[in-house]
Amino acid sequence: MKAIHAVKLVGTALLISGSIHAYAQASNANAPASAPTTTPEARSHYKSMKAANRALQRQVRNALVKDRNISTANITVRARDGAVTLQGSVPLQAESDRATEVAKGVPGVTSVRNALSIRPVGT
Repeated sequence: MKAIHAVKLVGTALLISGSIHAYAQASNANAPASAPTTTPEARSHYKSMKAANRALQRQVRNALVKDRNISTANITVRARDGAVTLQGSVPLQAESDRATEVAKGVPGVTSVRNALSIRPVGT
């Protein structure tokens, strides 16, 4: 009986010791080795890329609005490095297809992902 009690005691001690050790490692793993430094050039590049993406979004949006065959009220345009995503809903499949074609025709667009859903008017 004493042997079983001793084995349980040793097992519990090992379990607690292992848990504390694992917790200590997890705490140290989250600590950053050093703060990341960004150079002014990197910040400037990031800002210029963001501005270019916004400008492309505006150009695509304006092209969609100019096409009178597309209901643009529920269309959102996202752009990243020339890749354009159309999100939202339109009432007809033909409008969805036309939106893709119009977006592809905008200078600077490298690809178009059409994520538009078809929602008939009144639903």
